Amino acid sequence: MDTLAWLAFASLAAWAWLLLGQGFFWRTDQRLPPTTRGMGRARGEQGAPIGGHACEEPDTSTLRHAREEPTVWPRVVVVVPARDEAGVLPLSLPSLLAQDYPGVAEVILVDDGSTDGTGALAVELAGRCGGLPLTVASPGEPEPGWTGKLWALRHGMALARARGPEFLLLTDADIAHEPDSLRLLVSAAMENDLDLVSQMARLRVESMWERLVVPAFVYFFAQLYPFRWINRARPRATAAAGGCVLLRTETAVAAGVPESIRQAVIDDVSLARAVRRAGGRIWLGLAERVDSVRPYPGLGELWRMVARSAYAQLRHSPPLLLGTVAGLVVVYLVPPVALVAGAAAGNAPAAWAGGAAWAAMAGSYVPMLRHYRQPLWLAPLLPFTAFLYLLMTVDSAVRHHRGRGAAWKGRTYARPEAAPDR
Repeated sequence: MDTLAWLAFASLAAWAWLLLGQGFFWRTDQRLPPTTRGMGRARGEQGAPIGGHACEEPDTSTLRHAREEPTVWPRVVVVVPARDEAGVLPLSLPSLLAQDYPGVAEVILVDDGSTDGTGALAVELAGRCGGLPLTVASPGEPEPGWTGKLWALRHGMALARARGPEFLLLTDADIAHEPDSLRLLVSAAMENDLDLVSQMARLRVESMWERLVVPAFVYFFAQLYPFRWINRARPRATAAAGGCVLLRTETAVAAGVPESIRQAVIDDVSLARAVRRAGGRIWLGLAERVDSVRPYPGLGELWRMVARSAYAQLRHSPPLLLGTVAGLVVVYLVPPVALVAGAAAGNAPAAWAGGAAWAAMAGSYVPMLRHYRQPLWLAPLLPFTAFLYLLMTVDSAVRHHRGRGAAWKGRTYARPEAAPDR
């Protein structure tokens, strides 16, 4: 066999291992079970804000059979770091204020130096919508050694702990929650004695670029951090999804967060590892009741989202970068090239192995496309999307070595620390 055929068979072998030996990462069945109270309204259009717009009453007619709920509900404080989020806040904050939670809960929004009136808009929305009590606070500019989001979380968590909550819900300002979201998170944590419960919010998928890039983003994340491995009694991986994290307060104190991870760009993975080091139990799954309302209509916005942290994920290591690029080429790019080139040249082994690997790749992507309610013809396009991610990762490394590092919301972290892998 020639080089192309060997590469095609190497790719096919890699896919056989990924499908069977990487925690069944391609399956999408790691979800929070519902409670006896029910699941709120039936989900409408993908990515639509709760109730359609700010303060609209949700429909709570759809119920499901489920497990028993706690008889005593703990106090919860929701902490929302927000910087220049006036564009999405009317779609997200009312959903938090409208939480149907049987216990005592309140919301703290930390206005992290916004210039678009985020804090004032939050106060206005709370006055108009009612619901859970809202406090708006500002921490000032971050001290040296802190990334902006973690600095805001530090301030918000300190204010929250003064209220004596048993749990903290850390959620981003672009995340909309259905009315029973907090109830489900707390119920799952209490019933399973979990210290951190996190859900990967369903990201917006409306534009063509979002359709190509967003489901693949979650697919690649699950491939890197298989949810089953994270959720095992003896875990083999550790991660969280920063948009929606329910954290036990005493565990946060024991883990020393956020101080212990203050330089992290990939703050959710760093948070999960700090909790795990402190002996905490973690669960991560896909969300059905939590949506991101942030639009990424063009490739540029999506590119910046990935590139700002991709090299940090590789611990700013050139050898890891080279290995990642080589792996992406062999696993995702070789199959279609081998199929087309092999068929054109009459190279049957290369064409057969490349076609089989491409079919395995596309088939593994189908469950994620179904989760996002996307057409299945996108599955064979995964090699193209992987090539985009390869370019984004290389660009992330170039930015880092030029001293620009991770840039987000007007702030640049030239030499941020990677998430510690301990």
